[in-house]
Amino acid sequence: MRLENKKALVTGASRGIGRAIADRFLAEGAEVWGIGTKAPPDLAERIKAANGRFHWVTADLSALDGVEAVIESLLGETGGFDVLVNNAGITRDNLSFRMSLDDFRNVLDVNLTATFLVSRTVGRAMIRARTGSIINMASVVGIHGNGGQANYAASKAGVIALTKSLAAETAARGVRVNAIAPGFVETDMTRAMTEDAKTKTLALIPLKRMGTPDDIANTAMFLAGDESAYITGQVIPVDGGMFM
Repeated sequence: MRLENKKALVTGASRGIGRAIADRFLAEGAEVWGIGTKAPPDLAERIKAANGRFHWVTADLSALDGVEAVIESLLGETGGFDVLVNNAGITRDNLSFRMSLDDFRNVLDVNLTATFLVSRTVGRAMIRARTGSIINMASVVGIHGNGGQANYAASKAGVIALTKSLAAETAARGVRVNAIAPGFVETDMTRAMTEDAKTKTLALIPLKRMGTPDDIANTAMFLAGDESAYITGQVIPVDGGMFM
């Protein structure tokens, strides 16, 4: 119960990595607020299983004008969060020369700008409390780039730079800011890959398997808890050694 009596906010918590993180935090004793564009179909069961410690907010983080109002309302309800996980993200893959400006902007809006807005709003309360851990979801493609994902790679590179900048600004007030950079993880995004693409990808991974949402959740748990109390401004790749 390493997060007992802690309050955590997880964006993009309806499925995949966000869901795994929320579930791991609940298992460690936290009270968790999840945000997503659609409520998970088993929401009632999740709330019951967590004995009321799981709360859901339906919100579209691509609607940037309303993001801070949603978070401010949650801060008023909860009094502040001990842990924030900025996990919400989208892809709109295409070759750069075929990519529409809307698809470029939309990915940056959700993946980067919304991360900034949520971090800024929650971070202010953490600074006043002089404690907190912010965990941003980056990606290995934000470090190395990837053909067909110029928008996604740019957004995740921005998340990495944002993470380091926020860490520098908040460290003196006891707030830590770190990022996780997943490699290829078994989610709805990667399940859409062709079998040929999956085979070629696995050949590049020394551990010879794709990651799971639980692999990422384990790293988020480490960054949320006291074991990482002396770590800030870091980006932790969780990629099976793909880019060692």
